[in-house]
Amino acid sequence: MGPSSSGRSTSSASAAGSAANTGPRARQRRVSAGSRRIGDAPRGAWLVAHLASLRPSEALRGAAARGRAACLPALRPADGHPPHPTDRRNAGMKIGFIGLGIMGKPMAGHLKAAGHDIIVPERKSLDAEARAAFAVVADPAAVAAAAEVIILMVPDTPDVEAVLFGAGGVAAGLSKGKLVIDMSSISPTATKEFAAKVNSLGCDYIDAPVSGGEVGAKAASLTIMVGAEPAAFERARPLLEAMGKNITLVGPNGAGQTTKVANQIIVALTIEAVGEALVFASKAGADPVKVRQALMGGLATSRILELHGERMVKRTFNPGFRIALHQKDLNLALQSAKELGVALPNTASTQQLFSASVAAGNGGLDHSGLVKALEAMAAHPVAPDA
Repeated sequence: MGPSSSGRSTSSASAAGSAANTGPRARQRRVSAGSRRIGDAPRGAWLVAHLASLRPSEALRGAAARGRAACLPALRPADGHPPHPTDRRNAGMKIGFIGLGIMGKPMAGHLKAAGHDIIVPERKSLDAEARAAFAVVADPAAVAAAAEVIILMVPDTPDVEAVLFGAGGVAAGLSKGKLVIDMSSISPTATKEFAAKVNSLGCDYIDAPVSGGEVGAKAASLTIMVGAEPAAFERARPLLEAMGKNITLVGPNGAGQTTKVANQIIVALTIEAVGEALVFASKAGADPVKVRQALMGGLATSRILELHGERMVKRTFNPGFRIALHQKDLNLALQSAKELGVALPNTASTQQLFSASVAAGNGGLDHSGLVKALEAMAAHPVAPDA
C-alpha cells in the first residue's frame, strides 16, 4: 500500500473516531460514566468542587451588597437625632397622640395595630376603649417626655398653640432629637412660627394635615399633605404610611397647610355646586336620585357628587366632617388670601352659606348639610327629611 493510501486510511480512522466520540452512543457512555462517578465514593468531592466553582467571587459578592444598599432608602438620620426611630421595621416605638376625636382615634388605632405604644394625655372625654388601648399620662408635657414622636390632631390654630406651648404643653417635655407631627388643619403662617420654635429646641417639626374624613381615617386611606424638610419627612414616612395612602411632601414647613387650605376651597365649592344642582333639579320636578345617577356618568361626576350628593338625597347628615370645622378652614383661606392680596370670591360666598348654617344651629352636621342653607333660600328641600 502506498503512502497516499496510508494517509487516507489514517484520516478515515480519525474521522470515524471523532464521529464515534460525538454521536448519541458516545454521549450516553459519558452520561453513564458520569453517573457512576457521582454514584460511587468520589461523588462528595466532585460535588463540592462543582458547587465551589459556582460561588461568586468576593468582589462579586461585595458589588452585590453595594447594589442592594443603593436600592434601600437612606435610614441614617441627621446629626443629633436618634437612629432612624421611625423606620417601619422598628416596631414598638413610643408615639404620643394628642386629639382622639372622630378622626384621631382611628388614626391612633392604626399606629397601635402597627406595633407601636400609644401615649395620650388625660381627658375626661377618654372612653373605656381608649383607656384600655393607650397609656394615659397627666398632660401633653408628660406625653412629650415619654414619647419619641408626638402627633397632634386637634381642631384649630389656637388649640395647636395651646397644646404645644401652653402650661403643661408639649414643648415643656421635648428633648433634642424628638419629632413633632401636626396633622391638624391650621394656619400656614402660624405653622411656620410653631415649626421655628420647635426647631429651636433641637427637634423636627412636620405639618401633615389630612383629607379623607372619618371614612379615610378608619380605612387608613387618608391623603396626607406634608410640609417638612426632606430628612424629617423620611423619619415620619413610616408612621404616615400606617394612617394614609396618598402621601406627598409638598415643600417646607407651611406647605402642607397651604395645600390643605386649597383642598378645602375645592371641596367646599364643589359641595355648594352639588347642592345647588340638586335643589334646582328637585324643585323643577325631577327625581334627585335619578338626576344624581345620570350625572355620575358624565363630566360632572366627582367624589363629592358620589358621596355627599347621596347624603343630600338620603338626608344622612351625621358628621364625617362638621360644618363648623369647614367654616374654620374657609376662614383660614380668606385670611391667607388677604395676607397675599388674592381675591377668592366664590370661597367668600360659600363661607357665607356655612355661616348661615351655623347660625341656624347646623354647625354640628356633616358639611354636606350645607345644602340645607340652599334649601331654605329656595323654600324647597332636595328630599323630605327622614
